[in-house]
Amino acid sequence: MSSKVIVSSAVAAALSMGLLGQAAAKDADAKEKCYGIAKAGQNDCANLTGTHSCAGQAKEDMAPAEWKYVSKGSCKGMNGMSAEEAKAKLKK
Repeated sequence: MSSKVIVSSAVAAALSMGLLGQAAAKDADAKEKCYGIAKAGQNDCANLTGTHSCAGQAKEDMAPAEWKYVSKGSCKGMNGMSAEEAKAKLKK
């Protein structure tokens, strides 16, 4: 095997490791919608009931139909709900 092939392989391996590190960092920054934790006027976008379609229009604190983006995996720790859980709560 020539030294040129070895060097090329080493460079390719080093570059691919950098790309893998960036992908892992993006996963760490992943967000999810968390329902029932937004304070009045602090929701991130449209609600489940369709009464508004923009951020900052929540009328009450912790309404089940309103959501905010949070770090993936942190919603339950904030006493938040998934979209399915929020829809079920709204049906009650």
